[in-house]
Amino acid sequence: MKWDVVDWAMRSPVYVRPLTDAEVTALQHGLRAVDSFTVRRCQILLASARAERAPDIAHALSCGDQTVRNAIREFNAEGLASLQRESSRPKTVVPLFDQARAEQLRALLHRSPRDFGHPTSVWTLHLAAQTCASEGITPYRVSIETIRQALALLDISWRRAKHWITSPDPAYAKKNTAATG
Repeated sequence: MKWDVVDWAMRSPVYVRPLTDAEVTALQHGLRAVDSFTVRRCQILLASARAERAPDIAHALSCGDQTVRNAIREFNAEGLASLQRESSRPKTVVPLFDQARAEQLRALLHRSPRDFGHPTSVWTLHLAAQTCASEGITPYRVSIETIRQALALLDISWRRAKHWITSPDPAYAKKNTAATG
């Protein structure tokens, strides 16, 4: 037996709760909505109110049965508010670069890219993102925008960061101070 057949057979049927007259009217009105999300939700809920099973509704509407189950559960919990599409934006976002990782990035940019096996002596955002991943500062390769935001966290402009390369000469700091004042 396939898993999907066993899984379907083991699921208990989910139906919409008994609808009030006002809810039925709102759902029928929603069938003529401009937003396709609302129309689809109304179709699902009205079919469920007719005691149709989720797989049958899904087949009739060419969608997944989990989509039907989600719509029914949301309506049972939220009522007519579930007919409005919510933002797909994540509810919480944890920044990848906290202060400690940002400081590691700062230290990385103070070194030459050649120290990490790159054929250039000038950092680019792409190169910094690649090196952060290979050096374990980040768990995966991040976008250049993430690197830019990490630099902003440190109050550093990217233009300044590109010219951080210093000489390996032990007396460099003394010579630089004497030259620049």
